[in-house]
Amino acid sequence: MFAHMTNGTAEFLQKIIDKHPEKHISLMHGESSSLAYYEDKAKSIFNSGREYVILITIGAVQEEGYVVMNNIPVTEEGQPVFEHHFQNRKHEVEKMPGFQAFRLLKPKKGNTYIVFTQWRSVQDFENWKTSDQFKQAHKNPSVKTPDYYADRPFITSYHMVTEEK
Repeated sequence: MFAHMTNGTAEFLQKIIDKHPEKHISLMHGESSSLAYYEDKAKSIFNSGREYVILITIGAVQEEGYVVMNNIPVTEEGQPVFEHHFQNRKHEVEKMPGFQAFRLLKPKKGNTYIVFTQWRSVQDFENWKTSDQFKQAHKNPSVKTPDYYADRPFITSYHMVTEEK
């Protein structure tokens, strides 16, 4: 299964969504741009999008919610270690109130993985970040950046957009 996404203006992305009603494309708004996202087994419909292999799927992406994407550049030789880390994690995030979905996305091109989480609300995500479960899940005996990071990770966040009825 693949995840496909592209950024652009809300108006431009809505035209793509309207042109492909057979796809279940989610529209999300962020601080600096909007994002169209969908999952399937076929080649992407986006001309300048990004494609990812979905390595871990938990929950279904909902039409409403708050999406946080932790973008993590990983060195080529560090990819097996990085993926192993996520395959063997403790699954604490799924137990949190407001949790909706999780994806570990491996890029088909490039080196930036995405840890995708969807929450019912911004407050649910903030509650996760300040929880004991978060501290446990992110416990690291060293303050040093892992050797498999190719660059500094960065976060992007989006609010899901639903059609007005």
